[in-house]
Amino acid sequence: MQEKFLETLNEDDLRALPYLFEFWALEHQLPPEGEWRNWVILGGRGAGKTRAGAEWVRSMVEGSRPRDRGPARRIGLVGETADQAREVMVFGESGIMACSPPDRRPQWISGRKMLVWPNGATAHVLSAHDPESLRGWQFDALWADELAKWKRGQDSWDMLQLGLRLGDDPRACITTTPRNAPVLRDLLDRESTVMTHAPTTANAANLAAGFLEEVQRRYAGTRLGRQELDGMLLGDIEGALWTNDLIAACAVDKAPELARIVVAVDPPVTGHKGSDLCGIVVAGVVTDGPPQNWRAYVLEDASVGAASPNEWARAALAAMERHGADRLVAEVNQGGDMVEEVIRQIDPLVPYRAVRAGKGKAARAEPVAALYEQGRVSHMRGLSELEDQMCEMTTRGFTGRGSPDRVDALVWALHDLMVAPAAQYRRPRLRLL
Repeated sequence: MQEKFLETLNEDDLRALPYLFEFWALEHQLPPEGEWRNWVILGGRGAGKTRAGAEWVRSMVEGSRPRDRGPARRIGLVGETADQAREVMVFGESGIMACSPPDRRPQWISGRKMLVWPNGATAHVLSAHDPESLRGWQFDALWADELAKWKRGQDSWDMLQLGLRLGDDPRACITTTPRNAPVLRDLLDRESTVMTHAPTTANAANLAAGFLEEVQRRYAGTRLGRQELDGMLLGDIEGALWTNDLIAACAVDKAPELARIVVAVDPPVTGHKGSDLCGIVVAGVVTDGPPQNWRAYVLEDASVGAASPNEWARAALAAMERHGADRLVAEVNQGGDMVEEVIRQIDPLVPYRAVRAGKGKAARAEPVAALYEQGRVSHMRGLSELEDQMCEMTTRGFTGRGSPDRVDALVWALHDLMVAPAAQYRRPRLRLL
């Protein structure tokens, strides 16, 4: 049927065909019918979300698509950073420039980070990194990419919603891989939001040969695979020591002056390509009053993957230097004295403490999880990989793929800063004479 249709087209028709998106689009790439303000395209990696967003912007500008209401005149293109927005949304393989026909392709004005179409419509590239920088902008259409991974997602989205106020029917398209972020859950709960969804496999025809086979071999059946490949928005795991809401509540933009800072390391058993990553976490503590009142701040996840002993040791020492850490804490269950020897070959004078696990991972993590429930731990933004792993740690053990190396390093850091001092503390008592 398709071959017969193509045979009926002349040369001009064939040249135009690649730009007729409705002819090629998958169902999840076309906006739903009806009244809505926000269209969320939720999908796995490579499911065609970026192409759908770029084509939606084009349709809003040209005002020629039956399922949209253009033309839009002022558009916001918002990514996690301005560089990501430019390289993915504008100049990416599936970005606006790639999907625009030559006679309607916008001009890029780099100094203003702006696109200008032949019909006068404009689009500004913006960053979600600083919500305050979004004040003052106003649009009649908005494309937000990877909303669920924005470090200050709710604050940035609120600012953008206040700017979506031009025209008779301002609308937003949100393309994102699902993560259990409060801003995404809140958006999906709104009556004005519609959603389309697709797994990575829906776009298999447009993906590199062998890609699906490789990622499915590695991630099929895992929580990460259900999120990143199946495009599923996952809730909290039953029995999880940390929940998404608990972690979201502890995010901060800046840490105060800290009394102590440590770098904790959970070394891998081996150091080849297939090894587990080396968990490296930096944390500090404010020591006001007795240890029961202290507060910890997780500053950085500096974990490195498939690293040799020399590589992870240098990464840990570099983290110490960046943060002015007082001590390096390393688990030695697997490496024994070798762990310290590797570190001291690079820095013989580094303050070092070896720790050895006497309990299972879940039992060791429970006192640290209790600190979070008490509201005594804060996270700097941008620790998403660590936080995802935390949500996979349950009272029965780790439910994710591989080893919870990041969580192990976190537990050792907070144990050194908070748990051990509290266990050793004895409240002073008055002696009655």
